[in-house]
Amino acid sequence: MIIQKTTGLKGTITVPGDKSISHRAVMFGSISDGITEVTNFLQGADCLATIDCFQKMGIEITNTKERILIHGKGLQGLQKPASALDTGNSGTTTRLLSGILAGQSFESSLSGDDSLNSRPMGRVITPLSLMGADITSVRENGCAPLLIRPSKLHGIHYRSKVASAQVKSSILLAGLYADGITKVTEPVLSRNHTELMLKGFGAKVTSVLETDGISATASIAPFPKLEGQKIIVPGDISSAAYFIAAGLLVPNSEILIQNVGINATRAGIIKVCQDMGGDITFLNKKTAGGEPTVDLLVRTSPLHGTIIEGNIIPTLIDEIPMIAVLAAFAEGTTIIKDAAELKVKETDRIETVAVNLKAMGADITPTEDGMIIEGTGTLHGAKIQSFLDHRIAMAFSIAGLAAERETEILESQCVDVSYPTFYKTLNQLQK
Repeated sequence: MIIQKTTGLKGTITVPGDKSISHRAVMFGSISDGITEVTNFLQGADCLATIDCFQKMGIEITNTKERILIHGKGLQGLQKPASALDTGNSGTTTRLLSGILAGQSFESSLSGDDSLNSRPMGRVITPLSLMGADITSVRENGCAPLLIRPSKLHGIHYRSKVASAQVKSSILLAGLYADGITKVTEPVLSRNHTELMLKGFGAKVTSVLETDGISATASIAPFPKLEGQKIIVPGDISSAAYFIAAGLLVPNSEILIQNVGINATRAGIIKVCQDMGGDITFLNKKTAGGEPTVDLLVRTSPLHGTIIEGNIIPTLIDEIPMIAVLAAFAEGTTIIKDAAELKVKETDRIETVAVNLKAMGADITPTEDGMIIEGTGTLHGAKIQSFLDHRIAMAFSIAGLAAERETEILESQCVDVSYPTFYKTLNQLQK
């Protein structure tokens, strides 16, 4: 994809449905009784992989442009798949599904593409094994493919070293099939879509902050009666982040992004942009299914550096590539730390962000848990290696809109993982 410098982005857009919520709607609908109807579902490769996995386990799922209909069969209604379940590039599918499969009466295996099969799965293998799950890394390297055999699960209290919604969710989902209460304590509250949505389906879920006011514990009771629901998926704030950044960076811009989910465990990108001087206005606030949404009005703004660390990191971990681009255009120094989790995403995003920002002339120093960016105010076009990472491709496409000369995004088709219409929406704003 070739990106040219532009002046003035104007218009009203919507972004695809939230990826995290779309995944969970299919999973929870499949193990509930009755029909679950999902609107504004994200038709990205990752979420389609989740649908495919459950269809292979005997769940009837109808996918149309208007809605997804999931004919759930209850907690114990899944059937043994005829072959390995292919999770594609989706870490969410792999880790959450591991928790569900740990409680089944049949053997199953999970595998994805080369990128997925190099990502760490020990973080779910360990707690699930402590619950009694028979789950192993086939290649004995702590990665997928994973083999899961039937076993009896026990409720445990797991204290996670990382604030990860995928780890927490995997354990809570296995807890649905355990012989007692299952608890997960995190050092910092991670995104809480699982707790909110499972509660809506009828599960007995609690989530409380610990006395230190920072760490959080979620608990779940086993074998609830889950009932099908109607779910309206809010716009994905991770997808909105690229257009928030575009509106701030490109001169003479004003963009209205409608129906964006602003769950507090996900909305760190907005706070950081405002801390950097960004002009972002909330309009039309609503709540559906426990998930708050707003329309975001974004206008061109002079940005300055900031420090991003600590408790806010889990609320914006996927947006850091885009934040790093903003920092390169800002005035002053931006420091990002406590973000070592970036190393185990689709790529090592500390490395891939640094490589591409340097190619565009930025002053960036990668660190063990983040990066230091000296804002220069300008970047120049370059050939950008996407490394088949959708968030790298999209972040540097936005960089190209504000950079001098032409920017070329190599293997840009990887955006299909989470935002198949990304470039179409981008063009819409330039007319």
